[in-house]
Amino acid sequence: MSHVLAAVAWPYANGPRHIGHVSGFGVPSDVFSRYMRMAGHDVLMVSGTDEHGTPVQVQADADGVTARELADRYNRVIVEDLHGLGLSYDLFTRTTTRNHYAVVQELFTALERNGYIVKRVTLGARSPSTGRTLPDRYIEGTCPICGYESARGDQCDNCGNQLDPEQLINPRSKINGETPEFVETEHFFLDLPAFAEAIGNWLDQRENWRPNVLKFSRNLLDDLQPRAITRDLEWGVPIPIDGWRERNDKRIYVWFDAVIGYLSASIEWARRSGDPEAWRRWWSADAQGKDALGYYFMGKDNIVFHSVIWPAVLLGYSGEGDKGGEPGELGRLNLPTEVVSSEYLTMEGKKFSSSRRVVIYVRDFLERYDADALRYFIAAAGPESNDTDFTWAEFVRRNNDELVAGWGNLVNRSISMAAKNFGAIPSPGELTAEDEALLAVARAGFTTVGELIGKHRQKAAIGEAMRVVAEANKYLSDQAPWKLKSDEDKPRQGTVLAVALQVVSDANTLLTPFLPHSAQKVFELLGGTGVHAPMPRIEQVDDLDGGPSYPVLTGDYTTGARWKSVPLVAGTPLAAPKPVFRKLDSSVIEEELARLAG
Repeated sequence: MSHVLAAVAWPYANGPRHIGHVSGFGVPSDVFSRYMRMAGHDVLMVSGTDEHGTPVQVQADADGVTARELADRYNRVIVEDLHGLGLSYDLFTRTTTRNHYAVVQELFTALERNGYIVKRVTLGARSPSTGRTLPDRYIEGTCPICGYESARGDQCDNCGNQLDPEQLINPRSKINGETPEFVETEHFFLDLPAFAEAIGNWLDQRENWRPNVLKFSRNLLDDLQPRAITRDLEWGVPIPIDGWRERNDKRIYVWFDAVIGYLSASIEWARRSGDPEAWRRWWSADAQGKDALGYYFMGKDNIVFHSVIWPAVLLGYSGEGDKGGEPGELGRLNLPTEVVSSEYLTMEGKKFSSSRRVVIYVRDFLERYDADALRYFIAAAGPESNDTDFTWAEFVRRNNDELVAGWGNLVNRSISMAAKNFGAIPSPGELTAEDEALLAVARAGFTTVGELIGKHRQKAAIGEAMRVVAEANKYLSDQAPWKLKSDEDKPRQGTVLAVALQVVSDANTLLTPFLPHSAQKVFELLGGTGVHAPMPRIEQVDDLDGGPSYPVLTGDYTTGARWKSVPLVAGTPLAAPKPVFRKLDSSVIEEELARLAG
């Protein structure tokens, strides 16, 4: 057994999240976490809403509320949406907790003490009309390196190079299109070049990463520059340095405090668990965390923060960069085992854009369709290694042809025939070669599907699980148990149905990480009782250190199915099943495209 950290990207709390967001960070991390728990590993899945920085302040101003009020609003919306998807977080919290502030300040202080944070005068971008600082990502212009016309102020998505806003050619504000002013301002910088060698050596040992992630990360090391770690802001974590902590115009920059959230959320979870030191089993680079594995899930626009910047912070805190140093109070900390980045999901051939109404929010989707229908689409056709287009026609096709006509049909007809003819799971007689072959295919799926999920090849994994479903459907068609009506044929009918039901049970287990809501239903249709696929719950909790209360996602995932074939018990009563999935009418396509057209 290993201790497995599933560190999931923090959704930004300046608005509701859309299905493109959850295809990158949400569903893939939950599939992986559910499988690893079923396989016997001790999983800690953490994240929360990312609530600081200028984007929240800008949206709050537009809505006529305070930044905290806006963060409170969308924290709750996002918590409810992720709960609706069944994402099994051990703790989904937020970055405005006092616990998070303390952990961020602890890492900042240790990095500064070890010499990895330095003070410099730099140019800051400000809005001429408001006087407010413009965040790097809210500035666009032409990349000075490759000429890409939509480069951001922090990096160019075309060539992958880190940038500063003042380097852009013809910079412009994404908020209102105005040309920003650049004024001198004093800030603290993370000395990234001091970690180039250590990060390079670490990346050289990453053998099983997705090739695009590893190549992109290595390319970033060619020209590492010190990166500002503070900004001219009034909304964020205070700077824990004498002469700075009292200032209202300087704050720790949001990109720095957000990545530390993985650690602070783990510490908060441990404090709430009754064992405040429990987080060390996933984080300590010393004996307590020697068997720990850490997997970070995100979209490709966040690779740099997780494969270069976060490892630099961890190395610096542990005193392991070029300048040496001593570990902070938390001790030496583990680096990521793997950065699992997904590509982009587009919609009907267009990039998701709330302002252009090219969007479908998670909440709106779940009001009209089943959560498992979306989870299935993301797993089977999502942007795992390539940009993928979500179309309503393809969503309806996969729902109807694969979930309903494939998996749902197998469940319905096998249980219906057994309930009608036997009233219970029948006892199998002597097995034929065909019976044995199908059972072997199902059993082999536990190795094949499990290994693929473990290697973050979820598209191939769910394909293998659905291959078991297809083989079972073919078996039923070939054996035609509905024709075995005579008293003489009754034992054979019972055997065929017993085999089919066993494979339904096994296939259901294989599909459980992907389709937990329907997996619980199928388990119960087969006569199962209790929890098969544990679900998260929303709890309103008090801040551990005296701040305002807030909702979190959490859950008890110690019960439920294990990753193995469990023999069904003959004689278990069966009732006529209800459909597990809903078939969608073709009019859905027309309605949704009309809604998209606005």
